[in-house]
Amino acid sequence: MLSPVVVGVDGSAESLAAAEWAAGEAVRSGRSLRLLHVRSWRPSQGGPEIAGAAERHLARRVLRQAEERVLAVCPGVRVYDEQVEGPASAALIEAVGDAELLALGSRGLGRITGLLAGSVALGVVAEAPRPVVLVRADGAGEGLGGAGRRDVVLGVDVTEPCDEVIEFAFEAARTRGRRLRAVHAWRAPDPLTLGAGEVGLVGDPQRAGEWLGFLSAVLQVWRDKYPDVEVLESVVRGKPADALTKAASGAELLVVGHRLTDRPGMPRTGPVTHAVIHHVTCPVAVVPHH
Repeated sequence: MLSPVVVGVDGSAESLAAAEWAAGEAVRSGRSLRLLHVRSWRPSQGGPEIAGAAERHLARRVLRQAEERVLAVCPGVRVYDEQVEGPASAALIEAVGDAELLALGSRGLGRITGLLAGSVALGVVAEAPRPVVLVRADGAGEGLGGAGRRDVVLGVDVTEPCDEVIEFAFEAARTRGRRLRAVHAWRAPDPLTLGAGEVGLVGDPQRAGEWLGFLSAVLQVWRDKYPDVEVLESVVRGKPADALTKAASGAELLVVGHRLTDRPGMPRTGPVTHAVIHHVTCPVAVVPHH
């Protein structure tokens, strides 16, 4: 039996957009859709029994709303629901362990400049062992294959390419019948750090050509494995986050990697992943790897 696509729902516009996206993904991959609501117990004047009953009632309402939404856009999806107790991040991370992927709503940047919203989503992305797709309400519909959304965009670091990330992007492009646009961002070397014998006066066109050759070499085995996927290779001088944000404008999906570490301390996303989560409006798939 294929593992399900799981989506966390809480009644927000973002989580309903994520549910729509996840329903489309489940149908494309022939998987079931699992709607998951994490409820939290809060003490109240009525006592724990009344508080628990209220939480369960709210959970049923949230799940019913999400189920009606996904069945309206994907009538053929096999859907079931579940409610579990929080805390939210821990419950979602546990749920994704036996899933194909987890979809969550994401708010991106808050209305106040610099105020980052979506701490639960960030916490899950930092620790989840399976891909997490973040969907914004203003990007709803891309996962269902909107007519104006063409490319699946893949961020590639050719100095440390990751098979899990690349394969996820090729498979996403294949199942959607979309073009895959692979993007690598590069920077010119600092003249002060050039070693003896290194050529520091090579022009940008030559450097870009070299990086394009490296990118092409990295992707060749995947081109051979996915011959039906049209691939556009692109190298951009500049910061990776800026290049991916620009490339993802009008995209159907952006795919980036996240390196899982065993280092002690607070788990966190890398700077590029952190930036695109908050600035890219299309769905962002964060694929973990070691």
